[in-house]
Amino acid sequence: MERSLGEATTAAERDLEAAISRVSPWQGHRLRYRSVSGGINNANWRVWVDDDPATFFVKIPGKGTEMFVDRAVAMHASRQAADLGIGPRVYDFLAADGIEISDFVETRRSCTHADFRNLTLSRTAIDCYRTLHGGAMLSQTKTVFDRIDETHEQVRMLGGWQPPDFLKLDHQYRRARAALEASGLDLVPCFNDPMAGNFMTDDAGTIMMIDYEFASNNDRCYDLGVWFAEMFFDEPTERALIAHYFGRADPAIVARVTVHQALADLTWAAWSMVQLKMSVLDFDFFKYGVWRYRRARAVLDDPRWDGWLKAV
Repeated sequence: MERSLGEATTAAERDLEAAISRVSPWQGHRLRYRSVSGGINNANWRVWVDDDPATFFVKIPGKGTEMFVDRAVAMHASRQAADLGIGPRVYDFLAADGIEISDFVETRRSCTHADFRNLTLSRTAIDCYRTLHGGAMLSQTKTVFDRIDETHEQVRMLGGWQPPDFLKLDHQYRRARAALEASGLDLVPCFNDPMAGNFMTDDAGTIMMIDYEFASNNDRCYDLGVWFAEMFFDEPTERALIAHYFGRADPAIVARVTVHQALADLTWAAWSMVQLKMSVLDFDFFKYGVWRYRRARAVLDDPRWDGWLKAV
């Protein structure tokens, strides 16, 4: 429901009104807003200023997100993506408060998993990844290993749920980490959060990437692996996209991306159990986390797992 400034009836609306009231260029203007669905970390809003057809996207950080999101790094990555032409314009209005304001992308729609069944569109997304990875290093390096260790510690600290076979999963994580560190990490600026809705397309089939709050310097094969896992690509599609990115799909690269897929699922599974304890958003984090653990096992229990670890 669209509301005008001063009409808030919920805590989330009051938080939004308190924020946009502090935006200096908007003071004295008529402000309207509407909730934007889809986020599982934050409260997202669309804001109108007077009768200007151009509108703004406002992200209010969710409770507990400071445990795993550095808002200054997210802002840095968002600005860099905008400069590279793969993200929307970002404003400094409330950056000091960790509140991100950007252009609301009027001419695009959020992608779905079905969209990425189109190999041409998926190749376009790969081109965006290559552009992002070619940019200047970000102000934070946080590898998948850092993320896993951080979230496992948070789960323990909060008394969160862990699966009965956690020690087995953790053992395989340690093996994968040792193999990847022995081969050397290929650190580049990474997106790290490739939900389908974080890609926006238009009628021309171009792609824009939004929501950089998990961005960091990380291994480029993690960025590809977590996206492949998120999109449920089959192995031939994965090889085709690896070849599009690298110019080849040799066994070592395929193995490296595949191992990172399993690590991505372990990351987001543990993250879900942290969110289950901290978030007030209406989302079934337990179901999501259990499902991610199950999918990680599908890779870790694959008879090719030992071979992949040797190949990386």
